Amino acid sequence: MNGASREALAAARERLDALTDNTSVDAAKLAGELAAVTALLDREVSLRRVLTDPAQAGEAKAELAGRLLGGQVSGETADLVAGMVRSRWSQSRDLVDALEELADLADLTDAQRRNVLDDVEDELFRFARIVNSAPELRAALTDRSATSAAKGELLGSLLRGKADAAAERLVVRLVTAPRGRSLEAGLESLSKLAAGRRNRMVAVVTTAVPLSDVQKQRLGAVLAKLYGRQMHLNLDVDPAVLGGISVRIGDEVIDGSIAERLAEASRRMAG
Repeated sequence: MNGASREALAAARERLDALTDNTSVDAAKLAGELAAVTALLDREVSLRRVLTDPAQAGEAKAELAGRLLGGQVSGETADLVAGMVRSRWSQSRDLVDALEELADLADLTDAQRRNVLDDVEDELFRFARIVNSAPELRAALTDRSATSAAKGELLGSLLRGKADAAAERLVVRLVTAPRGRSLEAGLESLSKLAAGRRNRMVAVVTTAVPLSDVQKQRLGAVLAKLYGRQMHLNLDVDPAVLGGISVRIGDEVIDGSIAERLAEASRRMAG
C-alpha cells in the first residue's frame, strides 16, 4: 500500500485497537466477521469499487455499508467497516487487504488476551517449517481444484488439539482464501503481525544443533541491541549449516555458519 491507503490502514488499526481495548468485545468473533466482510468484498468487485469511489461522499459510503451489513454482523464490526469506507483508498483492493489484516490482528489480539500469543507465533513458524519439508502436504493445501471444505478438513486433522484455536483460524483462512499470496509468504506475514503485537521483530535463526536457553537469551539480547527492538526468535535446526549460526531478519541475512564461510572461501579461490 502507499499514500492514502497507508494512512487509511493506520487509522483503521487504531480504531481496532481502541475497540479491542474493551474486554467486553469478543475479539475472536470480530475476527470472523471481518473475515466474512473481506470475502464478500473480494468477490463483489463492483461493490468494492463503489465503497472506495473517491467521487462519493464518505458518509454516503458508510450508510451503504451499514445497510448491507446491518443484521449480518455485530455493531462493532459494522462501525469499524463504516469508518474504513469513509477513508480514502488509493486502490479499491487495498480496502480488502486492510480488512483481511484487521481480521488477522483481531485473532492475534484474542491470543494476546489469553496470554498465548508466544505460543501462536511458535505454532505459525512450526507449521511453515512442516509445509516446507512436506511437498505433498503443500501441494494438497495449494491445490486450486480442491474445495475450501476439503482443505479445512485436512488442516483440522493436522492442527486441532495440537495448536491454539487462534493459530488454527489464521492458517485455515490463509489456506482457504490465499487471495493471490503464496502459502509461505502468507505465513511469514502472519508471523510478522504476531511479533508486531508486542512491537517486536522476527529473527529466523538456523543452527546445526539446538540452542540452549542461555544461548537463546544472549542471542536475543544481542539482536535487540543491534536493531533497537525486542526480537522474537524462530528457531530452526539444520545440520547442513555445519556449525555456527545463520540469522534472517526480513530481507537481511547475518550468516556466521561454517558452510557459508567455506562457500565464501571457495568463491574467493575461484575468483
